[in-house]
Amino acid sequence: MRGRSDHRPTDAERPSFDAPCPMPGTGAFPYTREVSSQLPLASPDLDALRALLKARALDLPELLAGLWDGPWPAFVLDARGQVLLINARLQDLMGEVSLKGRRLLPSGKAQELRLVDDQGREHLLQAWVHPLDGGDLGLALLQDHSTELAARERADRMQSEIDQWLDLCPLPALMHDDQGLLLRFNGAFATLCRRLSPQMPISLHELPPEWRTLIAVPPPGPGEESQREALVAQAGGGRRWMRVRARRLSGPWSRPRTLVMLEDRSAEQDLELAQQQLQTLMDTAGVGLATFQQEAGWSRPGTGAPSSAPSSDAGNDNGPKPAPALQGVNRDMVEPESRAEYEKLQQALKQATPTVARYAVRHPEHGLRWLMTRVEIGQLASGQRTTSVLTVDITDHQQAQARNELLQQSLQLQTERERAVLDSVLVGIVTVGRHGIEWMNRSARRMFGGDLAEFAGQPISSVATEAPDHPFRQTQYLDELPEGQAETFECRVVARDGREFWVVGNAVVTGSGAGDGAGGSRQLTYALLDIERRRQAEAQSQQAQASLSRIIEAAPIAISLHDAKTLQVQQINQAAAALAGRPEEELLGASPEALFGTEQAETIRADMEFALQSSEVLQREYRLNVRGQARIWDARLLHLSGVNDASGDLEAEQLLLVASDVTQQRAQEAARLEAAIAQRELLVREVHHRIKNNLQGVAGLLQQIAARRPEVRTVINEAVGQVQAIAQVYGLQVGMSGPLRLRKVVEAVMGSVQRMFGREILVDIGGGMAEQSHRWGLPEAEAIPIALTLNELFTNALKHGGDASVHCELLFEPEQVQLRIVNQGHLPPGFDLAQVRGGVSGLGLVRALLPRRSALLDLTQDGDRVVCALSLWPPGVQLLEAL
Repeated sequence: MRGRSDHRPTDAERPSFDAPCPMPGTGAFPYTREVSSQLPLASPDLDALRALLKARALDLPELLAGLWDGPWPAFVLDARGQVLLINARLQDLMGEVSLKGRRLLPSGKAQELRLVDDQGREHLLQAWVHPLDGGDLGLALLQDHSTELAARERADRMQSEIDQWLDLCPLPALMHDDQGLLLRFNGAFATLCRRLSPQMPISLHELPPEWRTLIAVPPPGPGEESQREALVAQAGGGRRWMRVRARRLSGPWSRPRTLVMLEDRSAEQDLELAQQQLQTLMDTAGVGLATFQQEAGWSRPGTGAPSSAPSSDAGNDNGPKPAPALQGVNRDMVEPESRAEYEKLQQALKQATPTVARYAVRHPEHGLRWLMTRVEIGQLASGQRTTSVLTVDITDHQQAQARNELLQQSLQLQTERERAVLDSVLVGIVTVGRHGIEWMNRSARRMFGGDLAEFAGQPISSVATEAPDHPFRQTQYLDELPEGQAETFECRVVARDGREFWVVGNAVVTGSGAGDGAGGSRQLTYALLDIERRRQAEAQSQQAQASLSRIIEAAPIAISLHDAKTLQVQQINQAAAALAGRPEEELLGASPEALFGTEQAETIRADMEFALQSSEVLQREYRLNVRGQARIWDARLLHLSGVNDASGDLEAEQLLLVASDVTQQRAQEAARLEAAIAQRELLVREVHHRIKNNLQGVAGLLQQIAARRPEVRTVINEAVGQVQAIAQVYGLQVGMSGPLRLRKVVEAVMGSVQRMFGREILVDIGGGMAEQSHRWGLPEAEAIPIALTLNELFTNALKHGGDASVHCELLFEPEQVQLRIVNQGHLPPGFDLAQVRGGVSGLGLVRALLPRRSALLDLTQDGDRVVCALSLWPPGVQLLEAL
């Protein structure tokens, strides 16, 4: 033990006297060293003794004789230190040996002497030297302390053994008093303290609080032991589960002492937790585990001692039981087809060789079950070999595997049936994987002009044209196209036999999984429909209708917006301001009297109030004096109910007033109609004339090529017919070259239509690029079809809208341009623009003229109004440089 404070004198500090004793009467042997030349014969204590003896009439020699014959060893020495005589007690103690003096303290003081007897044993003696009266002799009385010396040496040896014992002990141990002072401790505790604090503590109070609370347990009774466990923080982080055992020591100490031993139980806690988790896992998964050791037998997780050898066979003790639910499985339960695997398992258990066996058993309680047993051979750190046996109930897995095989067979049969059905449809179906085409139906093989063997493993782009943006070249569909979403496209396909035709199709993802590579087994399925005949029909329709043109004149329309409660003007356009003869700024907030005059204000106010009570459009004609002239105005009154705006607030109700000047229109309506018919006939004749004159040369050149190249004569003859049919469209660009400004084309066509009908079309310019609307242009190839389309739409709006005004809105956006035409009227019941057949007039002409990829026409019914929306985007229109 370290930290001991007991002190014992060394040999240099302790007086000693080796006294081999002579036989009585043989004389004295001189000392090797003379301590004093003369012994004192008087001392205060001896004088007192003499006085007492004289008073009692006693003689000192008698007393000395009694001491000499007493039980104490004694000898007589002279002033030179020579031993003259020893008594019988000393001779009995030391035996027949010679005396040799080493050192002797002055007389009157006790001193320790070490004497070695004739047996070589050392004796510790306490000596008192007394001078004898009347001479130079001295009497030395001795007291034997050899037993005390032996006890001391034995205690020293025991102490050393205990110190070494505790230093070898791996558990920290210490001794402290009731004040917490550390009296002794071993090396394990010193190592622990060095981790907890930078300096070695001398008291429990210098330890961390958690450790101080743990060690300073309430002291037990004397000889009793107490225990305590707690979770404490360790120096490197984390917490450890420690146990403290304390015992109160009994002894002649002024302060009680307590012996404390610390034990780290974290490993036991972790082991117990691991055993619980392993047992829970085994119970949950239905797993049986057992390990065989030659010396200890079979043992299972969670058991404190090895169990008797379990058996997989009723009469064989070579293996453990598989699982709690299948206890007592024996050879008779094993299915005949699994006997070979079961025998292999038994042989592996007997020979202690690793193996894995799958076998089926028929349990009387659980029926048919599949088991998998694994035998593993291991070796512990001590060199002891172990045999571990793990048994798992794999019935669910085996049944799932059987179901999967049935499902795969069913899926394969269903796939064959589906492909048989797909072979009978007219739509071409092509399945494409990462390595190319995987399957095609009969229609696709007919389209591509080859069998599946010719296309298998090749990319679908092998039948695409040279265009880089061809849909069949978009390989990103396989990775980026979301499941359930279809990608629609139109493209040309080049068959193996040289045919080139148009198809419309969809591409969808039809397979995904965790296959090889990124994206797994994703597949793309293309559904293709041959639309070459439809394309040819559309081209013929466009060529036939390209000779027709329209000129639409816009009618002037006055529009004002009134508050539903006060009928005051909230918004007014320029035509309406011209009707009132006052600037727009002065008319904002004006009453009907200020807008129309006092003569008609009462009638108009009454009509406005009536219109507010109705949901229908109210039509009225008013005769008003404008700058001294009587004018007839056709007015439409519509109640606008309040709606929620973008912020969620309810907008106030309003009244919409739309009026147009029909004074001249009423008088000239017949003339305008006849002029429109004449203008239309003139336009048709002009288109036919330009086809004949401008494209005759091209047709002639093509005919000459056909004459020189007989092998392509059929194709060129078809092209000659097509050129002759579409020549009327290109004739409208006479005198112009390059792209045309879209806004100028719209304004020119609109002005022509307005002049023809004598009516005004109200135009609004809007959109994100309204201020740069002049930058949008029409390519040469699209200018005439778009102009003819606009002419037809404006003419239809004025022609079928009756006397109501027509409103046109142009929206110029960064991505597209949209034209909206609104007029009064009704579409036929069940009207579908897609069902309108191509022709040389009306919507048939519009459908024939519009480009398919860059234009969209939509006709919808909005109450009593028909809304026509024409959307144009690149390449049908394009952004040009600013003027």
